[in-house]
Amino acid sequence: MIRVVGTDPGTSSLDLILLEDGLVREQVRFEPAELRANPGVPIEAIRSWAPIDLVAGPSGYGLPLVRGHRLDEDAIDQMSLVRPDERGEDHGVVGFRASLRAFAASGLPVVFLPGGWHLPTIPAHRKVNAVDLGTADKVAVAALALEHDAREHGGYARSSFALVEVGSAFTAVLVVREGRLVDASAGTRGPIGLKSGGAWDGELACWRSPLSKRDLFRGGLDDLGPEGPAAFRESLRKAVAGLRAVTTFERIYLSGAGLDRPGIEALVHESLDGLGRTERLPSLPDAWVKHAAQGSALLADALAGGRHGALAASLQIEAARGCLWDALARP
Repeated sequence: MIRVVGTDPGTSSLDLILLEDGLVREQVRFEPAELRANPGVPIEAIRSWAPIDLVAGPSGYGLPLVRGHRLDEDAIDQMSLVRPDERGEDHGVVGFRASLRAFAASGLPVVFLPGGWHLPTIPAHRKVNAVDLGTADKVAVAALALEHDAREHGGYARSSFALVEVGSAFTAVLVVREGRLVDASAGTRGPIGLKSGGAWDGELACWRSPLSKRDLFRGGLDDLGPEGPAAFRESLRKAVAGLRAVTTFERIYLSGAGLDRPGIEALVHESLDGLGRTERLPSLPDAWVKHAAQGSALLADALAGGRHGALAASLQIEAARGCLWDALARP
């Protein structure tokens, strides 16, 4: 009997889900106010679910499968990518660095998952001048989508699709080809989000410098007024069409908390009209927490020797390598 926990440290909440032999047993959501008051409250919940074989911890931009007891400040910096002068400010995932430390110090069997940048299945030339090729939570959603698609279409090697994840702040598009994550347009190098302005024009960034992390959460649909819907729609369509021109796919799965806002799902369907067959990504049976928590639990199950081992093998999760500082150091 393998018992694992998946997490999703989103900008709007932190979700936990417990799987026992691949089946949902427990799940819980913590709102930002709870996490501000006590960053250790998720640890208390997980301990109440003991015994636990593995916890997929909140991973931000990701690490190549670093265990909790080996987490150091450099690894925390890589996962959070917040400059020292901005730490402690209220933007992004509330209390993320404190949450990482709480998980690492908990004594629980924690592992931090990779982001898309760490996976060998994304070719090196697509990593040039890039950091966000899907954060670890987006990779987890892709894992959930792959598990569903493979079941519907005859196995991982037959699974080719795109995933559009509309979060409460950012939008990401990830492409899976024959069971492997091969490309992405995400975050501040992707399409416009509900809060984020998407890909930055270098001249604009230079003119407005010095920039802060807070600036990355501005300029999205919520800030654009009457032009917002058209800008969002065309930005998403260009991103998906551009990825499709390089790697063909016929199916597009939709995910993300942003789809629950009035009018957003319809806007996304308008954006993607003619680019593929779109459908809302289903959850695991009996699961109601966010898709990223579900997907990270599937990966935790795989890494713990559970029934989803072939899923992690298809995505080559255990072959994750590298350090984001390598990407940031490129000229």
